[in-house]
Amino acid sequence: MKHAQTHSKAGISCLFVIILLAGMTILTSCNRTQNEIDNLQQQVWKNPDNATDYLRLGNAYARSKRYSEATDTYKRALAINPGLDEALHALGAVAFNQKKYADALGYFQKHLDRSPKDSLRLYDLGNVTMQLGQFEKAATLYSQAIENSDAFTDAHYNLAVCYLRTGRRAEAEAIYEWLLVKNNYLALSLQKHLKKEAR
Repeated sequence: MKHAQTHSKAGISCLFVIILLAGMTILTSCNRTQNEIDNLQQQVWKNPDNATDYLRLGNAYARSKRYSEATDTYKRALAINPGLDEALHALGAVAFNQKKYADALGYFQKHLDRSPKDSLRLYDLGNVTMQLGQFEKAATLYSQAIENSDAFTDAHYNLAVCYLRTGRRAEAEAIYEWLLVKNNYLALSLQKHLKKEAR
């Protein structure tokens, strides 16, 4: 019986050590993120006219879900360098992540205006218009993204969802068949939409 108690105490001790290590890992990760932000704040303070430093700081804020600070920092980067594409895209992404779709629409539209044929920019704008319930417009944007990059499976998937929302089931089913070959995960997800719309 004493032997079982020894194993039990060892197991409890081992579990305690694992929990302690997990907690320390989480705290270290939080400290690392804050240290990164602190270092980037110092960098911006030393070089107040460096748009790239502001962009990096904004990215660190965004990764920490400090969206208000990220937005202000990206705007500062754009004030210094209006041509900084990454900051404009980041503003759209931060607004999108906060479900501020009208704001995201404006930023992503400006981002697209700088390179109207870019598939990823078309896709981003399509995502926002889809969230706003503008399925016809989103379908057009996804179609344009696909014209420039035929293998863009996520754009095909979202286009199919828009087709379903606008009563174009046959076209959505054709995309489903295509996705079965290209991306089974997206095909299965689309299959659920097809079944749901069939009811």
